[in-house]
Amino acid sequence: MLKIGAVVFPGFELLDLFGPLQIFGMLPQNFETHLVAERHGAIPSKQAPSAFVDTSFEDATAFDVLLIPGGIGTRREVDNPVMMDWLQSVSADAAYILSVCTGSALLAKAGILDGRRATTNKGAFQWVEEQGPNVRWVSRARWVEDGRFFTSSGVSAGIDMALGFTASVCGQEVAEKVANWCEYKWCDDRDDDPFADLYGLN
Repeated sequence: MLKIGAVVFPGFELLDLFGPLQIFGMLPQNFETHLVAERHGAIPSKQAPSAFVDTSFEDATAFDVLLIPGGIGTRREVDNPVMMDWLQSVSADAAYILSVCTGSALLAKAGILDGRRATTNKGAFQWVEEQGPNVRWVSRARWVEDGRFFTSSGVSAGIDMALGFTASVCGQEVAEKVANWCEYKWCDDRDDDPFADLYGLN
């Protein structure tokens, strides 16, 4: 059983968060998921619906897995010292760290991805790259796995990454079964990234 702490902040992207949580939620015998934020209560997404958080940074215990979504709110959170300090502290003991879309910008700004290969939303690639000049950014990837780090491209790519992570810790057959249960056509080739071309990235 892996305990997952999914970080929420104002302006998070709905599918960045709930896409992966749908995958992990299909395997309650393997994953226990929790929403955690700087404060308790309703946290509004970029799309308006809120996520209700009952675990704050102050009362959060250690997590085996951290999941960091992206969204327009990351532009503010990269300058939030409370977020940066908490990520640095909790990530030190996490077995795995996952990010979706511009969630990698938060990890990069906190220095957690220094020296690691990582990717992000291709439409926001330059901005995210600026947050972590010591990160080995991969411009052409659906998702990137580097040791305990799994980072994905934009929004829907988080589902593919979550299935890739599931395959890594539970086995390929289990991940394929989850994709089938969700009636989701899994892009299991992490290098299949048509959006790099769309945004002129090499």
